[in-house]
Amino acid sequence: MAVRDADTVRVGITEYAQDQLGDVVFVDLPEVGRQVDAGEAFGEVESTKSVSELFAPLDGEIVAVNGAVADSPELINSDPYGEGWLVEVRVSDAAAIDGLLDADAYQRVIEG
Repeated sequence: MAVRDADTVRVGITEYAQDQLGDVVFVDLPEVGRQVDAGEAFGEVESTKSVSELFAPLDGEIVAVNGAVADSPELINSDPYGEGWLVEVRVSDAAAIDGLLDADAYQRVIEG
């Protein structure tokens, strides 16, 4: 997730997650305007290994969807932190952004 401005974040999956998924072959993303709640599934990503739900990190409204990923889902594997982003969410409470893990904390989680 990347903060775009004071109340909008760009959501994707991590390098670790895309590696665990394997080759991504299909992505189902929501429509712009959809309201999501933190922890709610908003789409799916299908790989050669499995199908996984995508979960909203925060409450808010989907304000942009990456059509390039829908057309070329392999962007998630090749550039998860750049062109492989999924959606942008205008968050309901910008202060909630501070409650999410930063990169260092996430690294500690995946290392166990």
